[in-house]
Amino acid sequence: MIPADITGGELDRGVKAELRSLPRSLADLVAQHLVASGRFLDDEPELAYQHARTARRLAARLGGVREAVAITAYLAEHYDEALTEFRAVRRMTGNHEVLAMMADCERALGRPEKALALAQDKHVRDLSEPTQIELLIVTAGARRDMGQTAAAIQVLEVPELTKRTRAEWLPRLRYAYADALAAADRTEEALVWFHRAAGADADGSTGAAERAAELEGLEFTDLDEDLEDEEIEEAKETDDAATVVEVDEVDDEDNFGDLDESDDEDAEDESPEVVAEDKPEKSEQ
Repeated sequence: MIPADITGGELDRGVKAELRSLPRSLADLVAQHLVASGRFLDDEPELAYQHARTARRLAARLGGVREAVAITAYLAEHYDEALTEFRAVRRMTGNHEVLAMMADCERALGRPEKALALAQDKHVRDLSEPTQIELLIVTAGARRDMGQTAAAIQVLEVPELTKRTRAEWLPRLRYAYADALAAADRTEEALVWFHRAAGADADGSTGAAERAAELEGLEFTDLDEDLEDEEIEEAKETDDAATVVEVDEVDDEDNFGDLDESDDEDAEDESPEVVAEDKPEKSEQ
């Protein structure tokens, strides 16, 4: 079901150009499914994958459509199909930026040797910096899958580790390096690099701060949860205070009601005496 607010006009210009080879009504429908796929990609990858598959059924010869299927299948953990689609993308479009995801699919399928083979592809030198870094991380993971932790550490010891940049790949690279060090029982070094990863990880996506706290023997707590606990405690204290006030009020009422009869008599004795005035006599007529 395509959300009602999706028109297809939101689609990337490059993919729109591909769709011009289709009849107008079909192009519009494919575009809507592709936009829906992109919308659900982060939160509902399985739903995104289903929309991409529908687009492929309608327009399987378009490289942009096949790439959408490949990426959504990868994120939805359908690694066999993702790998098939990534191969199709390379063949149809000449886009080799998918190499890192292809290698990761091989790892997920339990084939680290094939992941390492992809890392030696002749097109690796032409990849963008972010893709090259992701491929390094996958390569190190494949080495660890094979029990070669020392080799994994060596793979990740690149100049980019100390690079001053706000690139999204930096905390991931540092985290992978720290994790490999921890796996090799080089705890002190791992702690340093987990802290460095956390320092570069503005949104905390890697969990590096938690790993550092764990290595230091500290309990990492969520500040938001702490605030909620404090609010609950304050509310409880307020309720308790209100209960005490109510009890005091009841006790006071009981004390007023326990006045003995002698007090009542004293109160009557102390009351001012009321003297009735003489009524005026009727005048004689």
